[in-house]
Amino acid sequence: MNHQDIRKEVAKIVDKLPRRFREQLHNVEFVVEERPSVDLLRDEGLDPRRDTLYGIYQGVPLPERSSLDPPLLPDKITIFAEPLLEDFPDPEELREEIRLTVLHEIAHYFGMDEEEIEDLGY
Repeated sequence: MNHQDIRKEVAKIVDKLPRRFREQLHNVEFVVEERPSVDLLRDEGLDPRRDTLYGIYQGVPLPERSSLDPPLLPDKITIFAEPLLEDFPDPEELREEIRLTVLHEIAHYFGMDEEEIEDLGY
């Protein structure tokens, strides 16, 4: 698998979401980047020498929005290809981790915290 394959896999995962969830993904950009920056890792409380991220949600979760708020920039879900490719050399395991990562970040968009997401198995 390469970066383009990961992009295709992300698109397939989003397309397979149940309609009621997919229809609520307004103004969300899905991107695949090489790897998280050192600054991003530090901002997330991670040690760049030993920690990494497979994905991240950046935006305002749906439950925190108000119709009185000014228009927002697009929310962004970023999937980081290099850490995934390094940690999951088996294509099937890689596909499964991409699926889990995308669903995990979408759950943040819907306002779930880490504990709630882990309780669901993502």
